[in-house]
Amino acid sequence: MYTLKLARPDELQTCWEIIAMGRDFQKEQGFTQWTEDYPNPDTIRDDIEAQKGYVIKADGRIAGYMCVDFDGEPAYNDIEGEWHTKAPYAVVHRMAFHGDFRGRGMADVAFRLIEKLCLDNQIASIRVDTDFPNKRMLHILEKNGFVKRGVIVFQGSGKLAYDKALE
Repeated sequence: MYTLKLARPDELQTCWEIIAMGRDFQKEQGFTQWTEDYPNPDTIRDDIEAQKGYVIKADGRIAGYMCVDFDGEPAYNDIEGEWHTKAPYAVVHRMAFHGDFRGRGMADVAFRLIEKLCLDNQIASIRVDTDFPNKRMLHILEKNGFVKRGVIVFQGSGKLAYDKALE
């Protein structure tokens, strides 16, 4: 059974380790989206303290980490393209999974749980961005009903921007 819960401060180290695994996994796939500077442990700590850091648990074990932010993303105000969803919306950043859970469809599980969280909070859309060479995430987004809407600049570089209206 999978659950999506707010990350607790005592889970920071595990969350950070999962982010580091995600960074290494990106390198294995031949691209760098996450650098040594971002995200860093302070980023994850800030997420958790702001109650935006979430963990996915599989039978009680932390399988993944992500930031789900209901406050919007300032970088999304300037898009080369057009959003098809309106505020309020949730933003998903920094999604990564423990290596032991890779290949099990965890991203699909995560998006289903995030959608339920959004609807439970009366949020009817989700926006996400990712790097151009992140083919795996591009596939996951499209498979989960997200539609490419244009390009935004986040953390100093252009990213593909996607959104999804929830029903």
